[in-house]
Amino acid sequence: MRDHNFLTEMNARHLWHPMAHPGEMQAQPPRVITGGAGVTITDMDGHTTIDAVGGLWNVNLGYSCEPIKAAIADQLGRLPYYSAFKGTTNDAAIELSVRMAEMFAPDGLSRVFFTSGGSDSVDTALKLARQYHRLRGEAGRTKFIALRKGYHGTHWGGASVNGNPQFRAPYEPLLPGCFHVPAPYLYRNPFDETDHDRLSALCLAALDAEIEMQVPGTVAAFIMEPVLGAGGVIVPPPGFMAGAREICDRHGVLLIADEVITGFGRTGDVSGSRHWGVKPDLMTLAKAMTSGYFPMGAVMVADRLAGTFEGEGGAMIGTGYTYSGHPVGCAAALACLEETERLALWDRAARRGARLKAGLHDLAQRHEAIGDVRGEGLMCALEIVSDRDARTAAPDLAGRIFEATYKAGVMVRWSGTNLVMSPPLILEDADCDRIIAALDEGLSVS
Repeated sequence: MRDHNFLTEMNARHLWHPMAHPGEMQAQPPRVITGGAGVTITDMDGHTTIDAVGGLWNVNLGYSCEPIKAAIADQLGRLPYYSAFKGTTNDAAIELSVRMAEMFAPDGLSRVFFTSGGSDSVDTALKLARQYHRLRGEAGRTKFIALRKGYHGTHWGGASVNGNPQFRAPYEPLLPGCFHVPAPYLYRNPFDETDHDRLSALCLAALDAEIEMQVPGTVAAFIMEPVLGAGGVIVPPPGFMAGAREICDRHGVLLIADEVITGFGRTGDVSGSRHWGVKPDLMTLAKAMTSGYFPMGAVMVADRLAGTFEGEGGAMIGTGYTYSGHPVGCAAALACLEETERLALWDRAARRGARLKAGLHDLAQRHEAIGDVRGEGLMCALEIVSDRDARTAAPDLAGRIFEATYKAGVMVRWSGTNLVMSPPLILEDADCDRIIAALDEGLSVS
């Protein structure tokens, strides 16, 4: 690897970063992370911090999971690549498909289509939803409805159903026929509603009304995250997703659960849908599928949809990726799922998440800059304000707190007015306490 001076000089000169202004990255170069071990990362200056971001919501097993590394090395030695397109496959892909069907059987999902990541998975799910209706003689069902503040990746379809204009506006016009309804975001919502259950009812009524407005026979699917991640860790009330399921069923609309973030334990259950007691029609997965050790994703398909594709009158699935079912990715995923189950990571997420959230609420009692505390399992957020009573957004203050927290030994994610935490699920109690202590120090700048 090049030396420190080279990295400093070349940082951001040629590399454009996702979700970043190229000029800003050149003026304020990003931190160069050069090492990781357990739940910590180290930058090129030798500063080690707890990675309370977990890579990008995905490094559930931390940076020292030897079984995944060994599985990748073994598979590279045996078969580094082969296509899973029509007529060929590989043994790792077959094994993983069986394992995924077993893991998600309680969600009513038994078929899997492999992708290269979350954005691939979302676009594939949107395509499969349209194709399902077409195969059933309802080709007019082409529209999609999503939640405002929801995030569904960066491909054309995913960007079209994204509920945040900053991910949409630069690339419009996008896919036609995509509509958005309010999310149950208690801290800021268009109804000025302060009761979670009443807000949930209002948002569900908006979903129902939007489907009626579009004419039910033209709507293919409603897509939602069980907990909205990039939108600011917005946790719906317990009955919201079940209410959406009922509305979709009543109108013949498919429910797509975008579990790219919430899948594999982060909410305190194997899937976010299961956490809320809901069985979706399609489920998108990625991120923690390999704990970030290899680019990999999947779409799980409900049993009740499978027959339409597989039976008489079915059709070719006309989408796919060069790396669908990549043997190295499948080997990594198999090892990752085995470790996920062996360690019961969802139980750890529930326990550590409760401890972390309690600590965040304690901080809110002592720091006026915290306007709201949100979280479920090991995904939490602090919303930073300059005036708590007026709920005045303070992104610059959030940035200063982020910098001070990093210096104090913890990496969190700064996103607008939010400081987001999604640490590895192998986190220990002492790590939770260190995160709270570093945030306490960081909040002192306010």
